[in-house]
Amino acid sequence: MRMLVVGAGSVGGYFGGMLAKAGRDVTFLIRPARARQLANGLTIVGSDGEQTIPVKTMTAGTAADAFDAIFLSVKAYQLSDAITDFAPYVSGETIILPVLNGMKHMDALRERFGARHVIGGVARVFASLDPDGRVLDQGIFHDLTYGEWDGAKTERTAALDAFLAHAGFNARLSAEIEREMWEKWAQLASLGAITSLMNADTKEIALADGGRDFIVALFHETVRAVAAAWGPLSDQFQSTVLAWLTNTESALTSSLYRDLQVPGRPLESDEILGDLLRRANGGVANYPLLSAALTRLRVYERSQAE
Repeated sequence: MRMLVVGAGSVGGYFGGMLAKAGRDVTFLIRPARARQLANGLTIVGSDGEQTIPVKTMTAGTAADAFDAIFLSVKAYQLSDAITDFAPYVSGETIILPVLNGMKHMDALRERFGARHVIGGVARVFASLDPDGRVLDQGIFHDLTYGEWDGAKTERTAALDAFLAHAGFNARLSAEIEREMWEKWAQLASLGAITSLMNADTKEIALADGGRDFIVALFHETVRAVAAAWGPLSDQFQSTVLAWLTNTESALTSSLYRDLQVPGRPLESDEILGDLLRRANGGVANYPLLSAALTRLRVYERSQAE
């Protein structure tokens, strides 16, 4: 199998780098500036030290045969350009495995390539890029989950599973990828709204007077929104996430919150919060805390555009 990794940020860089290290046939489709950074290899810095992995790279427009699989790991606001860039490398049998936030990207990919090409995916890795383009791995979790939308066992996902297995991270073929994507979205929307609205990590919020009650109320709003947009989330999932969000021993932040700390950096506010509220068909009256968080982010985005 030949895989094209579209994007070499913290997520694509980590999983693509680990696959390359394991000897898999991986090529990164990246911008020229990132290609220059990776000319001498992709560096991952973790608890076990620093490793630089030789990687193959190409830029948009490079002549190449179609790939068997596309691993799509760009930010939501980069999706349209990314589709244009990787479309020439998609054949009739190519699998597209996206790990973007929310569900909006699934609609765009299906519309452009057809539902048959697109499978579901969830990536969980706590990592970031430093100014030199190194992937800084916090070592908390390294999970990649994927599967056919209808849960079917197919030859192509079995081949993909074999390609991704034993590469230094937890790779898992799921028969319930739609549910797992909605669960990740619920978790991400809750954490994003909580930390962005309060401008603090979950530990600071939970320790403040009324902070835990705020977290619980916003999480329950998110659960109701997901139920309206898709279906009910399990009691076990809800209790697990709520315990995680209110744990005063752990200082959690979200990508939305972290992006807010960097002036001028685009946000995924619509993909994480706006699209969920649209799918739930509810506004401020039904989801006041989620709506407040979204408005706070939109006010910030407007200030950055001026």
